[in-house]
Amino acid sequence: QVQLVESGGGLVQPGGSLRLSCVTSGFTLEDYAIGWFRQTPGAEREAVSCLSKNNGPIYNADLLADRFAASRGNSAVYLQMNNLKPEDTGVYYCAADKMFCHLEMDYWGKGTPVTVSS
Repeated sequence: QVQLVESGGGLVQPGGSLRLSCVTSGFTLEDYAIGWFRQTPGAEREAVSCLSKNNGPIYNADLLADRFAASRGNSAVYLQMNNLKPEDTGVYYCAADKMFCHLEMDYWGKGTPVTVSS
């Protein structure tokens, strides 16, 4: 049974950093595409950074690539977020897919909230 559990969200001041973690179980991490997505207030869900299966390419949202970066660890995926802005406030989700990165991934975690505010 595929499980994804996010953690690391919270309240941070503008300009600050956070590192989100997604602990995975029930599947071999390298065999799946896995990444981070977010839902900000009033906006559609969007991809932040996604790692292709089998150590393939990493896809980053163009407007976030200079501040956000995903990485893969031992049964976990991380999202390093730097120079956070108030518009980054939202819920961040870890998601996995058997084939490739896209907005309708097969499996989703419950999300971790991030609030950027002074």
